[in-house]
Amino acid sequence: MFMSNERSTAPLAFAALLAGLEAAGEETRLRILCLIEAAELTVSELVAILGQSQPRVSRHLKLLVEAGLATRQREGAWAFFRLADPGGALARDWLRRLDPADPIVSADRARLEGVREARRRQAAAYFAERAADWDQIRALHAPEERVEAALVAMIGEKPYRTLLDLGTGTGRMLELLGPAAARAVAVDQSAAMLALARARIDQAGLRNVSLRQGDIYAPPVESNAYDLIVIHQVLHFLDDPARALGEAARALAPGGRLAVVDFDAHDQEFLRDEFAHRRLGFAAQEVEGYLAGAGLANIRSEPVAPAMGEAGKLTVVLWIAEDPRIVSDSFPKSNVEFA
Repeated sequence: MFMSNERSTAPLAFAALLAGLEAAGEETRLRILCLIEAAELTVSELVAILGQSQPRVSRHLKLLVEAGLATRQREGAWAFFRLADPGGALARDWLRRLDPADPIVSADRARLEGVREARRRQAAAYFAERAADWDQIRALHAPEERVEAALVAMIGEKPYRTLLDLGTGTGRMLELLGPAAARAVAVDQSAAMLALARARIDQAGLRNVSLRQGDIYAPPVESNAYDLIVIHQVLHFLDDPARALGEAARALAPGGRLAVVDFDAHDQEFLRDEFAHRRLGFAAQEVEGYLAGAGLANIRSEPVAPAMGEAGKLTVVLWIAEDPRIVSDSFPKSNVEFA
């Protein structure tokens, strides 16, 4: 039940191990670790699951964060807690030994499912309210199934351990590409979109994903850290696409790849007024120039044009580029620990 695809825990200093053991060695804190191993949770959600007061839960969370077992991620007025990297790997080793049928564990997990169900209902209500907008956008271009299949084919079989989704929106790219990664991070400026993404990854059962609220021009992520970065249908909203791609390139690990999906250049002016598009798509050479300017190499693109009988629909273009640095012992593949 508490499986992990991370490497075995790296050696720890005596003081760090002692701090972790002391932090986890209390009933409520151990229950919290079980819960945030399964999902990112707010204080209020943990209060509802644990049946304890907010000050008491907050105090336990503070101790877990200070011990390096949990991390706190601010998202607007809320803060979400999850297992930390790399300290969370130590906790996962302990949690793996727990019996999933234990009454305390199973009762907490049942209440966690209630929280997840509330998230799903909220997401469903959001989509229902905006269904006409979503349907209108989807109807403009080649079917998403074809675009996603082309993206998966372009990424190919080369493995990626770390995934970054910039401008994650509803989290569909996490659902599509996240299962192949040991660790995935998604960034979006909109708290509403992050709520949708959280409901999607909950439903998909993804435990390797961390959601962060932040600006694509200054993403709250590590440099030289990600094997695969995806920017899916985001550039056309931006004033400065080249800057966003430059920031993405900064986050790539040596030899990592950046995949971009967006509209080909078009003349649908109504998208500016009705859907806040800043750019009416991009010529393939324009994005290729941005990627080259960001220092990336082996750039290639692939259009996904409307099929026969889809006259008037927009063409979607996929680009992929590589960080030209060579992975070596002197420059490790990632500066992120996977303890």
